Formats: sequence, structure tokens, C-alpha cells
Amino acid sequence: MPTHMVNMDALIPRDDFEALSSEPATQPSILSTTMKITDLGPDSLIYNVLRKPDFQRETANWNPEKVAELVRSFLEGDLIPSVILWRSPISGSIFVIDGAHRLSALIAWVHDDYGDQHTSIRFFDNNIPVEQNKAAQATRKLIQESVGSYRDLNIALRNSDTAPKDRVRLARNLSAFAINLQWVSGGAEKAESSFFRINQQATPIDPTELEMIKARRKPNALATRAFIRAGTGHKYWSTFSESTQEEIESIAKDVYDLIFKPSLDSAVRTADLPVAGRGYSADSVRMVFELVNFVNELQPDMWREDGGPRRRKRSENQTLPTLMDDEDGSTTLQFMKAVKRAAGRIAGNEPASLGLHPAVYFYSATGRFQPAAFLAAVAFVKELADKRKIALFTEKRAQFEEFLVRYKYFLNQIVRSYGSLQRSVPPTLLMYQTVFEALIKGCTDPEIIEHLKSQPALRSSIKEISDEDRAHGRNFSAETKNSIILKETIQSAPTCGICGARLYLRFITVDHKVRKEDGGDGSPGNGQLTHPYCNSGYKEGQHAARTDAQGS
Repeated sequence: MPTHMVNMDALIPRDDFEALSSEPATQPSILSTTMKITDLGPDSLIYNVLRKPDFQRETANWNPEKVAELVRSFLEGDLIPSVILWRSPISGSIFVIDGAHRLSALIAWVHDDYGDQHTSIRFFDNNIPVEQNKAAQATRKLIQESVGSYRDLNIALRNSDTAPKDRVRLARNLSAFAINLQWVSGGAEKAESSFFRINQQATPIDPTELEMIKARRKPNALATRAFIRAGTGHKYWSTFSESTQEEIESIAKDVYDLIFKPSLDSAVRTADLPVAGRGYSADSVRMVFELVNFVNELQPDMWREDGGPRRRKRSENQTLPTLMDDEDGSTTLQFMKAVKRAAGRIAGNEPASLGLHPAVYFYSATGRFQPAAFLAAVAFVKELADKRKIALFTEKRAQFEEFLVRYKYFLNQIVRSYGSLQRSVPPTLLMYQTVFEALIKGCTDPEIIEHLKSQPALRSSIKEISDEDRAHGRNFSAETKNSIILKETIQSAPTCGICGARLYLRFITVDHKVRKEDGGDGSPGNGQLTHPYCNSGYKEGQHAARTDAQGS
């Protein structure tokens, strides 16, 4: 069962490093070398000038045990590495260069906010995922059992004659101990270079996160930041006009709700599955960044400053354009609208939506969400739309999905063979393309599998297996339970009255079997459940084709 990370990102606000100034920097020699725990309270002057750099990764990489252990270590007087700070000579804000997680853990303890209380609720605009709440509750429980809350220790110190002796001892430690501080001298440029050098030497930043930090003013990074938190949290887009900010946040929430709602826990317990898995995970950041880049036809060399002339070549006669910083938010909005259109083709209730069933397309045979399958499905549907083959796909859709369900373990095999998200997308897309083209030709299952095995990229991945090939213990494993529930979910799903493929009940329309224009009424007997596109684009297209045929 995965451990949810504690989201303490709201507790130290982000801000921009200022540009270099002619004003002299404050010298470390006149700055404090320690910080008392009382300096971290919500009314403290020091706490209210604490900031993180705007490019700092989310302070959400510690599990509940690590947060609780840090608080206990501090109270026991154990050695805790110094927090490194830089004071802006212009604004007077104090930026955390190294130690944001350590400092945030102590702030969380003082504020009793582990991602689920007042400051966090305001920061995330009341959009607190279930996983974030669970991590907060687990942390609070661990700390209560270990050392007690900050409020408990304050009460223990005031009532030392009646309070438990261990709590009184920790409270007295609290009054004496402090956090050691070190200061970076110089201007904003020195502070930024120190940040990257120190953070890469300690716990390396996730490659995708580092990529987004370096491209933090690029529209693809801004769009990803907005989508991943439904337009809440730190507003990386705050320099744009108010109307642009509102539009960014509105689109971000729409897309988040479309692909990440309802929240998914570690086990599959319901047929109501999110299209894009858990929004509260490291994989989701990588997946959304890939989604933004793919939909908008972006390649890394377009935004990487170290791309160089040779690496920027698309071909001998064509050079990749450089993705510039977004000064006014217009390109960010353009990218976000493109993602919303792409997501709307596979999910939702808009007329163009195919309403793909998540259990059929995006979850493996063992019930695990597969980011590669999600991105491959987006690519596949985009390709169908570009080639005007959506109607043809609708005709073959029921057969196509039946094949995916019967051989769902093919997806597991591809991911196992290729590994990470990016590497598994092309072969998964190739599988979708090959199956579809084979069905158009009227191929049977064995023939389709031969077509798949004839593809060099799939030959070593695709292998038919039977129940005899699967080894099971005496008890049901978590994966087996997920597999059973997923199988039942797929088998019990209703089917579309037009194309015959499975329906996902969040993405359906109610259709007149006999159209109103043809005299059909609104009685239950004349109603049927359909995919949104089947009800609008496909049905209307078929009617128009029949009308044209009769007229000719």
C-alpha cells in the first residue's frame, strides 16, 4: 500500500527572486545565527517574511514518518543540519535556499497544519485531495503518539505539576533549543546559483521537476503547474492580467475535474475510476507535463536553453522554433485550451467526447493506472480526429474494446518491457493502431496477434498467456483483488445503444431511439444510453449520409 506524502507547500509562501540591484546586500554577520521555535508561529514577524523561491519544487516529498521523526529529533536535541537562508536586499524577505522540508515540518507542527488545516485550505482553495488528507491525519496521529502537539507542550509547561513528565521535559527542551542558520551573501543571482548547487548535491530534484524549474516561465511549465493543482496553490501565473489568471484557473479546474475526479486510493473499490489516475502523485506531474507537450507538439530542444543549433534541427532543412517565455499568459492559455480539447475527446459529456471507459483503456489487468496507456489513448484519438476516422472507429469500437479487454495483460507486458512512462507510450500507441487497422480488414484475434508480433517494437513484448501460466498463492494478493474488481466492473458495464461498446456512467447521454424530428417521443421506451459522440456526431452523420443516399 503506497504511502501518501505530506503536503506542506502552503506553509512557506513562494516569491520571485529580485533582479540584481545596485543596493548593497545585507551581510550575514549582522543576521541571526539561530531561529527559535516561537519564530515560526503564525503571528511571528520572522515567519511572515519567510519565502521560498518561486521555482522551488513542492514541499511535498516527505512521508508522515519522516515529518514526525524530524519534530521528535528537534525536541530531543539531535543534530539537525542548518537551514540556509538568503535575505533580499530589496524586499527584506527571507528566502529558504536549503532546508524547506525541515523548516516546513516544524512550522506544520507549530500550526497543526499538515496540509489539511486553515493555511493549506486557503492555499489550495479548499481543493484538498483525499490522499493529502490521509497523509495529514497519519502525521498528526504519529506526532501525537510520539511527542504531542505544540499546543500540548505549551500546556504541559504551564502545568508542570500535573502534566506527564516526558511532555514537561520536551516542553523545556522546546524553550531552549533553536534551529541553526547559515546565510548566503550577495545578490539574487548568487542566491539562485546557490539554490541549484546545494539542492542537487543533497536530494537530487526529480528530472521532470528540474526541467519545469528551468523552464518555469515557459507556457508548457505554467500550464502543467496550473493543471496539476486545479488552478490552486502557488500562482505561478500571478504576473498576468487578472482576467488571464481567472481564465487559466477556470480551465485548469475543468481539466482537473475531468481527468482526476473522483479521487483514487491505492485499491480499486468502485467502478467510478478517474480517467488519469491519482492526481496526488509524482507520476501525475510527469504525465501532465508530457500531455501538455504532446498535445501542443513540443519537443524538449524547443525550451531547453542548452539545446544548441545542432540539437534544434528537426530535419536537414527545418529548425525547431524556440519556445519563448510567456510574458502575458496568451500562449499558456493557448496550450491549456488545446489540452482541454484533447481531454474532452476522450472524457466528459461534450458532443465530441468518445467517453472512453477508464477500466478498459487506462488500467492494467492488475488494476494499476498506467500513464502510458492514458497518453497513448490521447495520441490515438487525436490521430483519428486528424485523419477524420472517428466515425470509422465508432463502427469498430465495440470489437476494438473487446480485444483490449480479452488481452488486457498485453499492456502490462509492454510497460514491463519498456519501463518508464515516456518509453512505453509509442509501443502502446502502436498496439492501438495495429489492432484498429486489423479490425478494418476483418481480422480475427489470432490474425490480430500475428500483426502485433510482426511489429519489431512489439515482437518481444507481446506474449499470449493462459490461466495455467499464472501462479497464485493461497490468499488473494492486492493485485488479484484489484484484478477481480476491475474485471467485474468491465463485465457489468452497460453498453452504448448505438455503437455497442461499454459506457462509463460519468460520460453518457440519453438519446432518442427514434429522433424527435422523425416523430419520436420522450417516453422511457424511446430512450437509450449512448456515448456523447455516438449521440451527436456519429448518429447525425449517419442520418445525413442516409438522407443524401435517398436524395440521390
